[in-house]
Amino acid sequence: MKRRVFTFGETMALFRAGSPGGIETTSEAKIGIGGADSNVAIGLSRLGVSTQWVGRVGDDSLGRRIQRELRAEGIDTHVIVDPAPTGLMIKDHRTPHTTQVLFYRRHSAGSRLAPKDISRDMIAHAGIVHITGITASLSSSAEDATFTAIQYAREEGAQVSFDVNHRPRLWLDDDPAPLYRKIAKSSDIIFAGSDEARLLLGQGISSNSTWLACELAELGPREVIIKLGADGCVADISGQAYTQPAVPVTVVDTVGAGDAFVAGYLAALIEGADPAARLRRAATVAAFSCLNDGDWEGLPRQEDLHLLETQDPVDR
Repeated sequence: MKRRVFTFGETMALFRAGSPGGIETTSEAKIGIGGADSNVAIGLSRLGVSTQWVGRVGDDSLGRRIQRELRAEGIDTHVIVDPAPTGLMIKDHRTPHTTQVLFYRRHSAGSRLAPKDISRDMIAHAGIVHITGITASLSSSAEDATFTAIQYAREEGAQVSFDVNHRPRLWLDDDPAPLYRKIAKSSDIIFAGSDEARLLLGQGISSNSTWLACELAELGPREVIIKLGADGCVADISGQAYTQPAVPVTVVDTVGAGDAFVAGYLAALIEGADPAARLRRAATVAAFSCLNDGDWEGLPRQEDLHLLETQDPVDR
């Protein structure tokens, strides 16, 4: 397998309260960036995997910040500067243990992603093409770009990784299941939460996660991983069932943990690790991401991984 991952989508500017009490009452805010696909790209890059990200940003200071942050993380970026503004998300902490994320992305630059933004040559250099359900849900042109990437991946021999990452606010008037199933049938690897798995499979479906993984595998993917948050994950990989508990940590913020999980899994896959080792790596990287207040800031580097794998808290 080629040791490179290609991904694409919308990365947004991120504002979060700089003090307790939430955005409504704070006098200061922290500014950053975030996006499911770019979170995965950052996680992969920190783990030593060559990664390319494609997306659109506005011709504004927030768009320039996104470009700067991603390039600083060692990601090969192909950025289209669009006349529309860069999208914005606000992370609001009204209590220490709850997070509300607000998105301002309607008609944003990132939502205008189009098939012409993705070239065959980009994907020809990748071993894995990673797709999220968010990107395919942004607009009709972004959906078309998603299937363009899948077509190129198939023609160039790259594996397709699909994280459902369902966002209900992008589907207020329509049913996303047909689109997600269409992508799933063209994928080699699927990541989904248990609710997302039931969404793909239909109403009245069993809540047993192992059964859900097995049923999703019937759609065609060779590897299905059901992410269960604090309960770890279950997987059906080439017909074999696996379970992996979560790595226990003191949680600060879980936003971005699912993306971190995906990055850990794909990095281990590219390294040639066996399925059990891939799932352990995914759980470890996800645990790291929960230790910081940020979508990706807490993602580990390769040399950090042992810190959550040792019983001795002191590095001597």
